[in-house]
Amino acid sequence: MPRKTYGDSERRSSRPPQQLREDRPPAPEIDPDVTMADLDRQVRGRLRGLSKENAEKVGLHLVMAGRLLDSDPELAYEHAAEAVRRAGRIDIVREAAGITAYRTGRFAEALRELRTVRRLNGSSEHLPLMADCERGLGRPERAIDLAHSPEAKELDEAGKVELAIVVSGARLDLGDAEAALATLAHLESRDRVVAARVAQARASALEALGRGEDAQAALAGFSEEELRAASGETEEELVVVDLAELDDEDGPTEEAPPRGAEGAVAEADATPGPAQELEPLEDSESAPSTEETTE
Repeated sequence: MPRKTYGDSERRSSRPPQQLREDRPPAPEIDPDVTMADLDRQVRGRLRGLSKENAEKVGLHLVMAGRLLDSDPELAYEHAAEAVRRAGRIDIVREAAGITAYRTGRFAEALRELRTVRRLNGSSEHLPLMADCERGLGRPERAIDLAHSPEAKELDEAGKVELAIVVSGARLDLGDAEAALATLAHLESRDRVVAARVAQARASALEALGRGEDAQAALAGFSEEELRAASGETEEELVVVDLAELDDEDGPTEEAPPRGAEGAVAEADATPGPAQELEPLEDSESAPSTEETTE
């Protein structure tokens, strides 16, 4: 699933995966058309420390996790969990687990996984996601603290924009709309969807300040399509059936098949947006059991 690679880390040979315990859920099914060729070449290289058979199974589950992330994030999470059970020491595997956990609202688990990724490869690229997980757990102060950490200075420009959006939301969580708006000052992006997300964050702060007209003006330069994409929304196809025409037809009418994935609404992108309000998760809720995890 993940496309980014990092510097070579010490490779450890992996033992063959143990037989699944009876209390473990069965591995989710892999679509018959999925092959290792669907996995990024550099990502495949990160699996070289595994046995050939295990590397292929892990890789196929990663492909499925990426394929399903928008349409069925819960099933994507199950595929990532299976990959972790088989190869818990590999950063890209834990990265997939962290992102899918985040997308399914498992913020405590996502935070643990992304911290593990940082320990494994030294990268802080997921700091915005980690900060948004803190918001999701009802800890906006910690989200702000992450933005002031030394690791935040290592982010590229895109990462800094994402982190600023999260911090603005954290300021709103704390009831400080002025600080939320100030956080976004002079923030720009050439990516139209990212720029729309910045505008939406500004609009939220302006609305909180009672400046409704200014909030509308902040969004005025973007199309409905761009704003929907920034919110992680897609427009469902509307199908209209004339029942009168069906009644006039000779012979029995066929029942229309139920709508499937084509009618599903895509979830938000892996990049963070305002975290949803959830009950704080218990610390006992841990990531999937792994045979190779070094934590």
